[in-house]
Amino acid sequence: MSVRSTAKAIIIDNDKVLLNKCYDKYNGDYYSLPGGGQDKYESIYDAIIRECKEETGYNVTPVRFCGICEEICDNEETRKFYSQYAHKLYHIFICNLVDRNIDSPTSIDDMQEESQWIDIEELNNIRILPVSLGENIYRIIKDNLTLDLGSSHIAHNHG
Repeated sequence: MSVRSTAKAIIIDNDKVLLNKCYDKYNGDYYSLPGGGQDKYESIYDAIIRECKEETGYNVTPVRFCGICEEICDNEETRKFYSQYAHKLYHIFICNLVDRNIDSPTSIDDMQEESQWIDIEELNNIRILPVSLGENIYRIIKDNLTLDLGSSHIAHNHG
């Protein structure tokens, strides 16, 4: 068994946050943070920079660590066929854009439809997964918090 280490970014620019709009048959419509799996021998900081560039086309720089959470997928099919995604540890960072230049994304997740800039004031009105992040993202940003978002068992994976 292995735990997938993932780096996720809360990218902030002009009072907006860049989120990935996603859809899958189990979770429906939702948003998730840009980012993804840390490669073997890759620093968590290099992972967040690489993953954001691949998924969004933007160059980012991590500013500060702001949260951690764990998800364990209870779905037996996922555990059998996608074991590397069945247990994830999310390392969440506040990130800034290096510049506003954007390239075409080179590697987006299957469930990712597009990236969208969302007003910070709207974050409590949209569905963000993981749930614990969605319930706390506004506070993390506005109150400059670093939070342990806990551990959750989920029925189906998401982006």
